[in-house]
Amino acid sequence: MRIAITGATSMIGIALTKAAIENGHEVTAIVRPASSGIGNLPVSENLKVKECGISGYESMSGSDECDMFFHLAWEKTAAGGRDDTDTQSDNARYVLDAVRLAKSWNASVFVGAGSQAEYGLLHKKAGTDTPANPTSGYGIAKLSAGRTAAALCKELGMRFCWSRIFSAYGEYDRDHTLIMYLIRTMLNGNSPELTKCEQIWDYIYAEDVARALLAIALKGIDGRTYNIGSGECRPLRNYVIDVRDAIDPSTELRFGVREYYPHQQMFLCADIDELTADTGFVPRYSFGEGISRTVSHVKDQLKRMSRSD
Repeated sequence: MRIAITGATSMIGIALTKAAIENGHEVTAIVRPASSGIGNLPVSENLKVKECGISGYESMSGSDECDMFFHLAWEKTAAGGRDDTDTQSDNARYVLDAVRLAKSWNASVFVGAGSQAEYGLLHKKAGTDTPANPTSGYGIAKLSAGRTAAALCKELGMRFCWSRIFSAYGEYDRDHTLIMYLIRTMLNGNSPELTKCEQIWDYIYAEDVARALLAIALKGIDGRTYNIGSGECRPLRNYVIDVRDAIDPSTELRFGVREYYPHQQMFLCADIDELTADTGFVPRYSFGEGISRTVSHVKDQLKRMSRSD
């Protein structure tokens, strides 16, 4: 099949592009002009790159480009920009441009990347019947985008599925995330400074997110929203210890030296039963396996950087 992916140089976008090509699909990757992440995409005769920013989809031309369209692109996803209401409102509007682009390219299914932030504060596993009550501008915009995109896809006659992705990690994660902070701090021989890490959390490896998105595109039921997570809930402290043990078990972990953020989410776990029932998806990688691969990648990065200095 032919697949189009916006936000293809993001961590999940790279994983999805690789997984699609490995499964014999042809991929059109839509990336920001002069994106520094283009070099992270696989080299393949089945990959075509188109440069276009998120605000330019309405001006893109072409026809009969793809069978499945994945919209991952989103501006200001880091904590500092999640309450930038103007940008987040623009993001929600651009999703409709992506839907129209998908229709003009002859896609039969549109899959959008939403977020666990759409649920707001949780106290139990989030299932498909859990009310959405977002507290951040980012979560509000994602929720709005999913609902309006669903309506437009119905109007245009395209199958539509939305995903709410929980805490993903992997080789191309951003530096400000907890996982990358832990890895880079400890590989540099330092002790990470942490909160008490009492949160109950659900981490999923980026390659499993990619597999879930492909499964949704192929088998997801029209109009449904699917949670993408591992389905495993553990104290955040345990994940931190696993990362430490994958690097150097003797490293001191400085739990409790930082305060929790205001309105800290203390429970964040996905119920993926409906995703599994509808598509057959189950996670392939344990947290330990995913972290081992991620640590190896970061080590290689640091070696290359040291050789270039």
